[in-house]
Amino acid sequence: MVERGRGRPPIIETPEEFDRLVDEYVELRKAEGKRLTITGMALHLGLYGRQALYEQAEREEFSFSVKRASALVEADYEDRLEDRGIPAAGTIFALKNFRWSDKQEHEISGPGGAPIASEIKITHEIIDPSNPS
Repeated sequence: MVERGRGRPPIIETPEEFDRLVDEYVELRKAEGKRLTITGMALHLGLYGRQALYEQAEREEFSFSVKRASALVEADYEDRLEDRGIPAAGTIFALKNFRWSDKQEHEISGPGGAPIASEIKITHEIIDPSNPS
């Protein structure tokens, strides 16, 4: 990793170095019995938060590595859904950060699921101007 200057995030030089640091973070957290987080991963990489991590994806050569890192954290959250001791609401909320969403579908239809029938009537009436009633 190359430091750029005070107040500026370090540059991770290669995708291989990025992947190595991500794997190191995953192993450390698992050894400690702790869950993975995007922010924790970013800090381990020497970045200053989740946004800085996502900005690395703008560098074309790092796009896959950032997606992989995000997928590792997402998989850890998915595992929490199976764990009984973890509050489901908190896990679901966290997964929304990974573009999960609550999906609701509504369909309005006629009898038996048929399309709703609509009818438009246009009538023409000629009115005698001398007898308006």
